[in-house]
Amino acid sequence: MPSGLFHTSYEKDEQIFPTLWLKYWVWGFILFLYLVLPFIAPALSNVVGINVLHMVNMICIFVVGAHGINILTGCTGQISLGHGAFMGVGAYAAAILFMRFDLPFFISLPAAGLITAGVGMIFGIPSLRLKGLYLAIATMAAQFIINYGMRNWTSLTGGSGGFSVKRPEIFGYVLDTDLKYYFLVLTVAIVATLVMKHLLMTKVGRAFFAIRDRYLSAQIMGVNLFKYRIISFGISSFYVGIAGGLFAHYILVVSDEHFTMWLSIQYLAMIIIGGLGHVIGGIFGTIFMVLLPELLRVPVELLSDVYPNVFAVFGTLREMVFGMIIIVFLIFEPDGLAARWATTRDYWKLWPFSY
Repeated sequence: MPSGLFHTSYEKDEQIFPTLWLKYWVWGFILFLYLVLPFIAPALSNVVGINVLHMVNMICIFVVGAHGINILTGCTGQISLGHGAFMGVGAYAAAILFMRFDLPFFISLPAAGLITAGVGMIFGIPSLRLKGLYLAIATMAAQFIINYGMRNWTSLTGGSGGFSVKRPEIFGYVLDTDLKYYFLVLTVAIVATLVMKHLLMTKVGRAFFAIRDRYLSAQIMGVNLFKYRIISFGISSFYVGIAGGLFAHYILVVSDEHFTMWLSIQYLAMIIIGGLGHVIGGIFGTIFMVLLPELLRVPVELLSDVYPNVFAVFGTLREMVFGMIIIVFLIFEPDGLAARWATTRDYWKLWPFSY
């Protein structure tokens, strides 16, 4: 009897959900996120000792940004050390458009993404001549330039004192609690994930992968390297700009201290740990990186009675652990958690047979 997947057309081959089982599983999980998780979050918070809804909100925000850098670095092979600053551009743009120009939130947020996309494409111009570590240095320069502007352009950004933002209002409904904001960021994260999944199946997505794998071969086949690298920078920066806008409205105060080089490194760590070039890798990596500080806090609190000064070294300890984890993943699991997930899933598909 025939087994496996048999596609009889390109449309079926390019479906986001190729099987009914996958489609039902994904939609069931989405319904759980909307109808169950937000209402059991308070009980979970009491059990684990952290604000679960706040953590999920941060995960949803950073998932959008992680998808952005995954498109650029994981799918197109362009290393960026400036996405922390690009997120800051999106945050300031959303805050200024919303607070000073009184634009509605559903206009100011995508406008902030477009502004960030324009900035990212400008700093992506060196990708025509540079690649690898040289491009990383160029984007790192963008990080310092943008950070300098955010800190010193006081008439626009408020300088080191930061820029105050209000919670968004949609059709007169103010999202002034974590629960209300949860549904917004969850919806944006889901839409961003589905759009990225579809994008990678299109001509543009295939060009990204071709440039990443063999850029010389891609150029010989007619792929315009500069065009698609700039498009990749633009789409990636748009994603990060949307994440910055959501972040600004959530924390209510935007400052250059939120968008340092450390944030850019964290973004790279997310996609390395999650899996470069995998849509689900950005999700896994973000969850891991957001929850890791909370997991490290548990042994620190247990040791605080024995070593009262342990909290003073917690920040250094966290950065050291981050670095060690990245090295471990690069050595033992270079394809990230997405590859481990695929291996586990395939094992249970074949169980109890080994072939």
